[in-house]
Amino acid sequence: MRGAGRAKITFRITVQDAAGATTLLLEGRVVGPWVDVLDQTWRDLISSLGSKRFLVDLRGVTHVDRDGKKVLADIHKTTGAQFLADTPMTKYFAAEARGEKHDAKTEEA
Repeated sequence: MRGAGRAKITFRITVQDAAGATTLLLEGRVVGPWVDVLDQTWRDLISSLGSKRFLVDLRGVTHVDRDGKKVLADIHKTTGAQFLADTPMTKYFAAEARGEKHDAKTEEA
């Protein structure tokens, strides 16, 4: 059976906390009810950031719906988060969140 033993990731959020930065690692599809989970997760995190950099790693994201794009834009507007992206698609998501024209520019990956 093809793909046996491999779980299909719908959406996963991992918080990686280091001395100088907190990273929100996103994997899968930022859609439907998962958008609310993402929204609550980042809002819960911002009070503990202090002077740390806030990074949102989009490199594992495969799709973002309209509501998901709004949450990513809210994250950027509120925190100034830096987005990590490495493909044309994830660079597009990052540029949209930053309110940029869709030129696939990104911050350092």
